[in-house]
Amino acid sequence: MIVGVPKEIKTREYRVGMVPAGVRALTSAGHTVLVETNAGVGSGIPDSEYQRVGAQIISSADEVWKRAEMICKVKEPIAPEYERMQQGQIVYTYFHLAGVDPELTKTLLKKKVTAVAYETLQLDDGSLPLLKPMSEVAGKMAIQVGAACLEKAHGGKGILLGGVPGVRRGRVAVIGGGVVGLCAAKVAVGMGAEVTILDVNLERLTYLDDVFLGRAQTLASDTESIARTVRESDLVIGGVLIPGGKAPKLVSRELIGEMEPGSVVVDVAVDQGGCIETCKPTTHDNPTFTVSDVVHYCVANMPGAVPQTSTFALTNTTRPYSRKIADLGLVEALKSDRALQRAINTYNGHITYEAVAKDMGYDYVPLMDALSGKK
Repeated sequence: MIVGVPKEIKTREYRVGMVPAGVRALTSAGHTVLVETNAGVGSGIPDSEYQRVGAQIISSADEVWKRAEMICKVKEPIAPEYERMQQGQIVYTYFHLAGVDPELTKTLLKKKVTAVAYETLQLDDGSLPLLKPMSEVAGKMAIQVGAACLEKAHGGKGILLGGVPGVRRGRVAVIGGGVVGLCAAKVAVGMGAEVTILDVNLERLTYLDDVFLGRAQTLASDTESIARTVRESDLVIGGVLIPGGKAPKLVSRELIGEMEPGSVVVDVAVDQGGCIETCKPTTHDNPTFTVSDVVHYCVANMPGAVPQTSTFALTNTTRPYSRKIADLGLVEALKSDRALQRAINTYNGHITYEAVAKDMGYDYVPLMDALSGKK
């Protein structure tokens, strides 16, 4: 198989879809890997490292997309890349289709692209192994950026999360106790903040209570507990996930208006539409905006700011699946791996992931029906 690795073009996106170890795994098995010039430089990987393990360095993004049967990326294709996608091509990346430009979905369907979405590849135990490493990075970053936004110079109320003797500590609310929430809480507790984690899953709350040994408060999440906690918090982290679907709006515009001026919200779920009603995607160039005197940080590709951590963490998990698709071919790879089946969001002009179809108003076609040609 010919596999292409284009350079990411989203604003300040420095990650890359494949590292030299992944290239070596493919080239040693007889596959061809095309890497766009300087695709890995932002992650500290020069072209020479890719050449050393057998990659061909290609100067043009257009040529990489044109020649490759499978494209390995990090972020969803954006407008300049829509025309580069080839009929029937496999694109292996994060898509978050329910939360991005609907034109992307239209293009995927029109060109019958197979969208293999990192965020919906799901094991039988319900875990999301390709989403987990970036959720870990984003969760930890959320506290770092939130703490900076709380500084007066950045529009915040001027609170130090850890406080000092004789002065109250900063109050942090973490909505969602999954991977993002756990990692955010770890950093917030480590900084000395007063932390509350809200989740609807009581078993998860029990686990988190054991993990933090009382250093973080756990609350069953409902409308009242969210409202009370958000009002009292200096920093609110949104970390709620529905695989493939839009995040539920758990913090209303009205509730934002009840927070103290200079408070901060960081919505890690913004690439799935966000769980805070006032949030909208921002970029690393212009990461924040203010609503009702509350600072909002809503960068949709947060881990792109720390690519030397993020790229390697991500590709450690994505590598085996790209190798499987290349070795077996797409159809045989899908037949052999139920987790990979769940990663297919579009195939042969159909939406094959139910939550995406529901949120975007398309008909849902089960993957096996699409593969068999029944639809």
